[in-house]
Amino acid sequence: MAGSGELKLLGVWTSPYVIRVRVVLNLKSLPYEYVEENLGSKSALLLGSNPVHKSVPVLLHGGRPVNESQVIVQYIDEVWAGTGPSVLPADPYERAVARFWAAYVDDKVGSAWQVMLFTCKTEEERAEAVSRAVAALETLEGALADCSEGKAFFGGESIGFVDVVLGGYLGWFGAVDKMIGRRLIDPARTPLLAKWEERFRAAEAAKGVVPDDADKMLEFLRTLLAWSASKSK
Repeated sequence: MAGSGELKLLGVWTSPYVIRVRVVLNLKSLPYEYVEENLGSKSALLLGSNPVHKSVPVLLHGGRPVNESQVIVQYIDEVWAGTGPSVLPADPYERAVARFWAAYVDDKVGSAWQVMLFTCKTEEERAEAVSRAVAALETLEGALADCSEGKAFFGGESIGFVDVVLGGYLGWFGAVDKMIGRRLIDPARTPLLAKWEERFRAAEAAKGVVPDDADKMLEFLRTLLAWSASKSK
């Protein structure tokens, strides 16, 4: 059977890319072993399973690795098509639209997130990245209105592809909110997204997976930055 074989996920608890995979595994009610990786000392299993990028997440299905979070999510949805809710729409056009917006999230929101937390050297650079993220979220406010057609999620009544891709960033959004003293997803500016965030966080598949402790996230960020600084010396 295509869906036979044990599942093991190599990840880091704060990674938005890992979080989206865990949410989909939970949506499908698939049993899996989660292995927390130490980015300061990556395991031989991780390096051997993803020799190109040497990054998480990696999904091992019957010992065979699948890499890159969006690829993993689509793989899970295809292999276990008859298990749990579908993440991608059945209609080819709607599926293409979902893939477009998921790519937009990582291209626009994800790139700004990287700068805000990891690469900015000045407050001006961080402020510019925040502005880019806010502009992208305002665009996604309109996409949510169009894709959901008044329902709860981008995927309609249930969590779909765009939801899990954007939802993976919510833990870090909380950390950024604390850093900058205001909300990236502002109810006054993007009310639909603000309600969407509440629903996504409350979903059973996201509980215990999407971080909700901003202080703990910022503490982990300091560890990551210190590790990165030591590697660059």
